[in-house]
Amino acid sequence: MSTARLGFFTDTSICIGCKACEVACKEWNHVPEDGLALTGMSYDNTVGLGADTWRHVAFIEQARPDGLRWLMSSDVCKHCTEAACLDVCPTGSLFRTEFGTVVVQEDICNGCGYCIPACPYGVIDQRKEDGRAWKCTMCYDRLQVGAEPACAQTCPTRSIQFGPLDDLRERAAGRLAELQQAGVTDARLYGHDADDGVGGNGAFFLLLDEPEVYGLPPDPVVTTRDLPAMWRHAAMAALALATGAAASFLRAGR
Repeated sequence: MSTARLGFFTDTSICIGCKACEVACKEWNHVPEDGLALTGMSYDNTVGLGADTWRHVAFIEQARPDGLRWLMSSDVCKHCTEAACLDVCPTGSLFRTEFGTVVVQEDICNGCGYCIPACPYGVIDQRKEDGRAWKCTMCYDRLQVGAEPACAQTCPTRSIQFGPLDDLRERAAGRLAELQQAGVTDARLYGHDADDGVGGNGAFFLLLDEPEVYGLPPDPVVTTRDLPAMWRHAAMAALALATGAAASFLRAGR
């Protein structure tokens, strides 16, 4: 029996920046503490996603003609449809689950780090203590027993919604239309389009401004998309070199 692809829809218009998702993620997944430092970035003291930060709540302060505006958003691994991290992993540590999510098996990760530059969102990171790669698993162990991820379950405003991806996309389209009818014309969906550079994401967002404002790339692409062409060119070059060497050898033998 096929399993519907599951995912996250994060509606940033109702995020209150409580960071309950960050705490729930750490508690459930035993993610180590990531230090506490004053970054000068409003109430953001974790700066971005990393090996020890699988959920990151961004705080953006915007000066506008009508006063100060706060934008808050809980970022996470996008669980891309076309995931370059899977393409480059030499050990199979990264794999796609029966739910359509992308998970790192830490027990067979060899710490090569190839997946880190392959991620177009800068999500995957190596832990300094052991050199292995870590990131959000969408609480794979919870999904296997029918529970929702810890971050979604703890979100008090339901800014983080979890469920079948098709249902979430339909819900997100309705919410976008509602906001735009209310005059929030800058509202937009990000990562929902199956025709974008990564084939759409398993975790997508409703934003209130340009993606760059939230630290997201505006047009992400799967970083391994040119690998087949590169291998073909390399093979052709090798064949031409071998042909030339053989021709030289034959001429020398006459």
